[in-house]
Amino acid sequence: MSEFAIRPEAIQDAVVAALGDKVRRIDVALGEVTLHVAPADYLAAMATLRDAPGCRFDQLIDLCGLDYSTYRDSVWEGARFCVVSHLLSVELNQRLRVKVFCADDELPVVDSVNDLWASANWFEREAFDLYGIVFEGHSDLRRILTDYGFVGHPFRKDFPVSGHVEMRYDAERQRVVYEPVSIEPRDITPRIIREDNYGGLH
Repeated sequence: MSEFAIRPEAIQDAVVAALGDKVRRIDVALGEVTLHVAPADYLAAMATLRDAPGCRFDQLIDLCGLDYSTYRDSVWEGARFCVVSHLLSVELNQRLRVKVFCADDELPVVDSVNDLWASANWFEREAFDLYGIVFEGHSDLRRILTDYGFVGHPFRKDFPVSGHVEMRYDAERQRVVYEPVSIEPRDITPRIIREDNYGGLH
């Protein structure tokens, strides 16, 4: 750890002091601080983290969606969709991870932080595109990586590997056309050949 870096426990204390009962959970692991907030408190908490004297997280350096439905290949008991943000304070030389779980698995919604940090714009659009998470208050929430006619959200754990539709250029119509997927999904089990003396090992 750099001699100028703030101890994680000091960051934890500053965040708890600034947010009070908006802290649902806060952990220190591997030298990093992770804060959990409720969806109803998310926007207000993020504004406080940006402005409070002990926090001063002036930069949002990353934001992404997560699908916990098959977390660690087991049954997940909590909410399915989560938004994770990584904040940086240049002034105080400290970092913070913030997690907020969407209240509704069928229609995952959280507030947009685009008005707090302009860098959230494309990050939130990506999470919307890939996971279907809706960012309430985002001024231009539309797909950013997939085509506008794309069906579904490809980073969801239940999205089929082959997708739902395929597109190709039709020379007769002189345009791109969408059609049902022509690839038939199949399970392939690799055949393993074991030799008694493979590689000279006994």
